[in-house]
Amino acid sequence: MSEGIVTASYVGATILFILALGGLSNQETARRGNLFGMIGMAVALIATMSAVTANLEILIAGLLIGATIGLVLAKRVQMTQMPELVAMLHSLVGLAAVLVGYANFMDPERLQHFAGIELTIHDVETYLGILIGAITMSGSVIAFGKLGGKIGGNPMLLPARHWLNLCLLLASVWYCVEFVEQSAAGGGLTPLLIMTGIALLFGIHMVMAIGGADMPVVVSMLNSYSGWAASATGFMLSNDLLIVTGALVGSSGAILSYIMCRAMNRKFIAVIAGGFGTTSGGSSSASVEEQGEVIALQAPEVAALLMESKEVMIIPGYGMAVAQAQHIVNEITKTLKSKKINVRFGIHPVAGRMPGHMNVLLAEAKVPYDIVYEMDEINDDFPKIDVSIVIGANDIVNPSAQTDPDSPIAGMPVMECWKGKTTIVLKRGMATGYAGVQNPLFFKENTRMLFGDARKSLDEVFKNL
Repeated sequence: MSEGIVTASYVGATILFILALGGLSNQETARRGNLFGMIGMAVALIATMSAVTANLEILIAGLLIGATIGLVLAKRVQMTQMPELVAMLHSLVGLAAVLVGYANFMDPERLQHFAGIELTIHDVETYLGILIGAITMSGSVIAFGKLGGKIGGNPMLLPARHWLNLCLLLASVWYCVEFVEQSAAGGGLTPLLIMTGIALLFGIHMVMAIGGADMPVVVSMLNSYSGWAASATGFMLSNDLLIVTGALVGSSGAILSYIMCRAMNRKFIAVIAGGFGTTSGGSSSASVEEQGEVIALQAPEVAALLMESKEVMIIPGYGMAVAQAQHIVNEITKTLKSKKINVRFGIHPVAGRMPGHMNVLLAEAKVPYDIVYEMDEINDDFPKIDVSIVIGANDIVNPSAQTDPDSPIAGMPVMECWKGKTTIVLKRGMATGYAGVQNPLFFKENTRMLFGDARKSLDEVFKNL
């Protein structure tokens, strides 16, 4: 394939990737956006492979192995495990950037292709690609563990952790200078290895210091890092498509991180600094007693309240994902709509463990797009709602975000369901959310609790309907 055709293919793939991002911005066009992305990646792979003249069989074998792994994961991974899968895929992008960087550095013809300032620029590109890739890889592995419950959601707050991060950053800059100087003389492997170890440690410490409540931001942040790692690799390999694609992923991930932080009333630097969610999952009995008593209902009573309603709002949270209750929620929705009851869904931007987690689950259960609303679209309607059903959510419906200036979630925009006539909260128990904050909503006069596994509880409600 001629160089002109390859360039044209790269331009076409870039356009398809941009169209993919545009399609993913709306639920109704998301499927088309995914299709554009897949076609763009196929074009990019074919165009890139056409330039390979040696070891083509090894490349094809690698593609077949990777495609097989991808297909198996797509078939086996549940929608509730999607955040963990995304985090693990980010780690693979980081690993690829590290391996490509080392392979490029060890190329015996490297010093013949570059000299002087060109060699310096190329070495900095290699260094940055490996640095960002290593941080992304180790940080994503820790995020995978936290999202999957293999690592606790509490932040690991080491003494003088900010100074530790600063020292690691300064050490990375120092070894970059050492690497560039030694590389010109034919060396540089030692500072590169030391930097890789520092970057891996930095990625681990950075994500370990972030509390579970900030995990949606961490996922989008790591997505951004993986894009910048790919872009740095593109500069290193002089591959325009990789540069542009990496920049698209990196910038979109950064924008998403900003949106998530704004939705939580958090600053990005505060998220990186960690400390949010220090008592994840715990619950103080003293704090419960101070709040008052909760009023518990049984499934038949919940069904009766729903049948008497005209306006129902369903607010899903991570508890719905864990219980895999999205399908029974859809059945209840269809039943209520058949009885001329208006049912809508309110989605908080950080509900679940990754951006869009709840939207994906509802789409999987075939909940109609036109009854799913974002928080900003629906919050003003709560005074008109007869029954709000909160399924496994906690921090996103916590009134203390507005009433308690000393709360860890103070200022965070929340779903104001307590302004409706009745709120029904489905929870296993009285444990706090990931932010470790007791929720006054549970003790309000117009709140009722339905304790137990969300899917089993909703099954009973459905039978009574």
